[in-house]
Amino acid sequence: MLKALFLTMLTLALVKSQDTEETITYTICYPFVLRLGLFSFKFCMPNNSWLKDKIITISEYPAVETRSPLILAAMCKQCTDGYEWDPVRQQCKDIDECDIVPDACKGGMKCVNHYGGYLCLPKTAQIIVNNEQPQQETQPAEGTSGATTGVVAASSMATSGVLPGGGFVASAAAVAGPEMQTGRNNFVIRRNPADPQRIPSNPSHRIQCAAGYEQSEHNVCQDIDECTAGTHNCRADQVCINLRGSFACQCPPGYQKRGEQCVDIDECTIPPYCHQRCVNTPGSFYCQCSPGFQLAANNYTCVDINECDASNQCAQQCYNILGSFICQCNQGYELSSDRLNCEDIDECRTSSYLCQYQCVNEPGKFSCMCPQGYQVVRSRTCQDINECETTNECREDEMCWNYHGGFRCYPRNPCQDPYILTPENRCVCPVSNAMCRELPQSIVYKYMSIRSDRSVPSDIFQIQATTIYANTINTFRIKSGNENGEFYLRQTSPVSAMLVLVKSLSGPREHIVDLEMLTVSSIGTFRTSSVLRLTIIVGPFSF
Repeated sequence: MLKALFLTMLTLALVKSQDTEETITYTICYPFVLRLGLFSFKFCMPNNSWLKDKIITISEYPAVETRSPLILAAMCKQCTDGYEWDPVRQQCKDIDECDIVPDACKGGMKCVNHYGGYLCLPKTAQIIVNNEQPQQETQPAEGTSGATTGVVAASSMATSGVLPGGGFVASAAAVAGPEMQTGRNNFVIRRNPADPQRIPSNPSHRIQCAAGYEQSEHNVCQDIDECTAGTHNCRADQVCINLRGSFACQCPPGYQKRGEQCVDIDECTIPPYCHQRCVNTPGSFYCQCSPGFQLAANNYTCVDINECDASNQCAQQCYNILGSFICQCNQGYELSSDRLNCEDIDECRTSSYLCQYQCVNEPGKFSCMCPQGYQVVRSRTCQDINECETTNECREDEMCWNYHGGFRCYPRNPCQDPYILTPENRCVCPVSNAMCRELPQSIVYKYMSIRSDRSVPSDIFQIQATTIYANTINTFRIKSGNENGEFYLRQTSPVSAMLVLVKSLSGPREHIVDLEMLTVSSIGTFRTSSVLRLTIIVGPFSF
């Protein structure tokens, strides 16, 4: 029996309309519940053009019971297409496709929302809602022009006088006129030129709107904005959100509902909001960065500040590091206690071995100086200047002798009477002179220079016989100039001896030491002596 009933309904639906009048129809789907005994079946019946004059009504088919989408949704808390569940009102509410579907209608048509769908109508069309039971089509009144106002006639599927989802109905007497031709539960648009400002023939007729809606000046039910009108009951710490036919109370951004109150959300406890530090504020938060960092353009990432470029506080050298910077000084300087400025290092105080003679501190460096008679070599050591090779004040009958730190002029002929100068630069006392019998036969003048405070014992001068006689014995001694015992003469061979410095000498000072060599015949036939007069000049310094 169920199968036969479905076939019957499909057969009725497939019968095409014989109405030749040009119309535009739009599909609106209404849910139905088919009850057969203990079983019930839900399906949608669209009012497409093929259902014109063939809409199945309750009177024609008592076994078919119509239910609005709200009632069906309440039964299973699921909404049919074109509706969405309203958790506040606990029912399905219509989706306004004209709001959410971009460019819903093409070709200059206007979008008209309908419960469960939407219509694309000519801009000159007017909407009239018919709440009467389906009637046979009536012909237009005599004398009425065929060029009438474009009208959409809609038959209500609800006998309660209210369209599903909070729509509206109006009586046929209030909206029907000679220009309108009604069908049976279908929408018909007459594409006739009309005045777009035309309103129904009885504009003062009151229509009944669902809760949350009110009648507009065009006799349509429009949503009441309770938030703007101030008719809501939201708390002072809540925000009113207008809904279609209702409103909702929500907490402002940055707050969450706890009981009946809105409490601040501590965004800083929900990582990762900020890169480094988060500061919570009522309803919001902001990010902070550690010293040495700054907020990026996204206001939560921290980027390093290059202090060396932005505000270089270093006196000399600046090196940027992550989150900070360090200062360094040039050679010869050191960081002060503030770690920014540089102070000169007094290298001369740090060590006494930097310079051989004298250290002179300069900004960032030092230099070495030498005393008069010396010159600086290799930046730190002092070297004697040989004035005898450069410039001196000695006369022509004098010879220049350079020593460590200076020079001296000595006579070219040092011989004193009765000695005479020989070509070998020796002073010889002639044998024929009676005065020479008790004097050394010859005197040789020699000069030498030593540094002050020379380490001892130290070999400083060697004496050697220039003439060697057979069967003779040579002995050496310090004849004069060693009163303080600074020297010692050590014989190294039968014909030579070495002068040894046994006490340290400090200059500047001049020592004249006579070194005598006695020559005695082994058979005792003669005895002679020779003197080497050594002038030792001790320099003023140890270099």
